[in-house]
Amino acid sequence: MPKAEAIEVSGVITDALRDGQFKVLLDTGQGVLAYTSGKMRKFHIRMALGDRVKIELSPYDLSRGRITYRQGAPAATPDREAPRR
Repeated sequence: MPKAEAIEVSGVITDALRDGQFKVLLDTGQGVLAYTSGKMRKFHIRMALGDRVKIELSPYDLSRGRITYRQGAPAATPDREAPRR
């Protein structure tokens, strides 16, 4: 039986945990636990709270995922300023 395709969604990092794991709030409103993919660890891609990321979810467990791409910090809105670095 072939391996099922991953579901790709976007979200915002809300909490940083140990060992390269993060809590991410998806655009759908669901919260998931995500870890950094191998290439992101290899090239030392840094992620901070508030960064937008792309996540691959397994169709078997929708509460865990793998961060595959960092899109950067969200744009500033009138009611919220952009985070300073």
